[in-house]
Amino acid sequence: MTHLFRRRQGLAVFMLLSLVAFTVAASGCVETSPSPDRNQVQVGEAEEHAPDVIPVEDFFRNPQRSQFQFSPDGQYISFMMPWFSRLNIYVQRIGEDRAFRITEARNRDIVTYEWANDHQIVYAQDRNGDENYHAFLVNVDGSNRADPIDLTPYDDVRVALVDRLENDDQHMLISTNQRDARVFDVYRINLETLDMELVAENPGNVVTWMTDNDGQLRLAVATDGVNRSILYRTTEDHEFRELLSTNFKDFVGPLFFDFDNKNIYVVSNIGRDRQAIFLFDPEANEFLDLIYEHDEVDVSRLFRSEEREIITAVSYFTDVHHYHFFDEQRAELQADLESRLPGYEVGISDMNEDETKLLIVAYNSQTRGGFWYYDLTTGEFTKLVDISPWIEEEDMCEVLPVSYEARDGLTIHGYLTLPRGVEPENLPVVILPHGGPSARDFWRFNPDVQFLANRGMAVLQVNFRGSVGFGKEFWSAGFNEWGLAMQDDLSDGVQWLIDQGIADPERVAIYGASYGGYAALAGLCFTPELYSCGVSYAGPSNLFTLLENIPPYWEPARDMFYEQIGHPEEDAERLRAVSPVFHADLIEDPLFVVQGGNDPRVSQLEADQIVEALEGRGIAVDYLLVGNEGHGFSNEENRFEFYYLLEQFLAEHLGTRVYEGEGFESPGLPPGMADDENSGSEDKEASQE
Repeated sequence: MTHLFRRRQGLAVFMLLSLVAFTVAASGCVETSPSPDRNQVQVGEAEEHAPDVIPVEDFFRNPQRSQFQFSPDGQYISFMMPWFSRLNIYVQRIGEDRAFRITEARNRDIVTYEWANDHQIVYAQDRNGDENYHAFLVNVDGSNRADPIDLTPYDDVRVALVDRLENDDQHMLISTNQRDARVFDVYRINLETLDMELVAENPGNVVTWMTDNDGQLRLAVATDGVNRSILYRTTEDHEFRELLSTNFKDFVGPLFFDFDNKNIYVVSNIGRDRQAIFLFDPEANEFLDLIYEHDEVDVSRLFRSEEREIITAVSYFTDVHHYHFFDEQRAELQADLESRLPGYEVGISDMNEDETKLLIVAYNSQTRGGFWYYDLTTGEFTKLVDISPWIEEEDMCEVLPVSYEARDGLTIHGYLTLPRGVEPENLPVVILPHGGPSARDFWRFNPDVQFLANRGMAVLQVNFRGSVGFGKEFWSAGFNEWGLAMQDDLSDGVQWLIDQGIADPERVAIYGASYGGYAALAGLCFTPELYSCGVSYAGPSNLFTLLENIPPYWEPARDMFYEQIGHPEEDAERLRAVSPVFHADLIEDPLFVVQGGNDPRVSQLEADQIVEALEGRGIAVDYLLVGNEGHGFSNEENRFEFYYLLEQFLAEHLGTRVYEGEGFESPGLPPGMADDENSGSEDKEASQE
């Protein structure tokens, strides 16, 4: 019998969380070997006692404050902070203690926001987890917080910010698919009158638009599904013309124009395996200088000082995060920051226009860290907040970079986290494959990892073939390998942990989200001898229906998906062979399926199919379906519910620890919560700060 925990209807949003990496390891459970061979893990002396079991909510609560930004004039700091458990936008004048809330999001967290000018902020929200984000405009004084202006008041339309136009307080550039759900046109919107002027109509194949430093729309990236083209025009009065066209494996991506608006900084892997950064002349249609390359990994992040009009640095990720500086002043500033905050990865999250006031963020693999305010003129260096102060860094476990050899000789990189206070022998283990699959895991604080380790499990994150960041050859080695070589890389990781003596071969689970959820289903189907149980969170079970039901705005990339995953007609035999739903008779181990009812990427059909296939055989499967969520759970109470159930599921099947005390109690929803989070209804008492 299927255990269906809950069905809900409501609103949802998918949290878009940036992947942040770190450079400095803190003390923890394991030590790296002085040898460059990371196939052998050297473990430090175990602590005498395991740390206390930490409440589920402490790992998955909304941050105390996050997403700090300066106003354009540098007079205010804005940030996100929970209001009745929903992330809302707050504004605080620099030098004052009091912050005031300027939004009234009641049902969903606000996903992201941007200053439109010194007096207004624009933020994004969707409904029901459908990822059709609307743009809402609020006044910084909070005067319209209960009734924000919907800049895109259309049904089933998605919006993206193209350029906030720093030198034009009255307008911004946005792109929407209101004309055609499959493609995005660019509009200049007047923030006072709300009039929209079409700046560029999408011919049907453009997937990215880009402006120069003056806000002129001059670049676009187009695709026919397999080939990518860079389109360019000298001014907005000219027509776009094609600069170059490449297969999607050969990448050229524009970063930004140089300070003369003449040449373009781009990232490219044409004629090479790993992406590097170049200067490109669009008029001559040729590559100029090589700015930076690395012999192990892709390089794609370039930094500049707009005030001084110079390129300052690049950053890249090997096992951890690294900078390379071109500018001595920026290098000295980084050294200053790291001396003030030793033991942490330190970065600049924002700065004012003259670059004298900085917002600093610092973190490592055992803490989300905090934000600081730094005034370079006065020397003031003030801590603003700990992002999650209820998490004690010393109770978390170190994330250790590791590598092992796959069965075909390919080196696989990943991260191993061992629980504190126990001998690292015969441990229960969770294999945690990332989503994407064109993504990668980083050395960073990961609440899932720390939650599992706190319960006594070792956690292995695997950058299997098909992951990005390690070059074109490694990435394309994953094409058409769903359930095959990509899955073998995970299986080989399990065997490596067993050979190391770390894993108890009778207590290994596989748990992942999105592609990672597919990998969990595939693991239980195709290598059941390796796993004791599995958890599929928004995981595809049928590659035919996955490809059939992609969102309309992914249509330009359909042929690329066919080349990466398989064509439903030409590769039907293979797709059927690797789709778990057709092999549910092979699943014997306990399975927990988790799904958002409004997921536009991996629809509820994917979860329903595998659950029904198992039901038909009389196999019990735990199924959590949350009707007011999409591709990932945004609402705090839904995250809590999932992880409560995950904790119980793993305890039952791996014998791991559970929390038995009292945890954090969410403040719940505001009194008089409206069905429509942006309606004008307001409870006066609840609105008081």
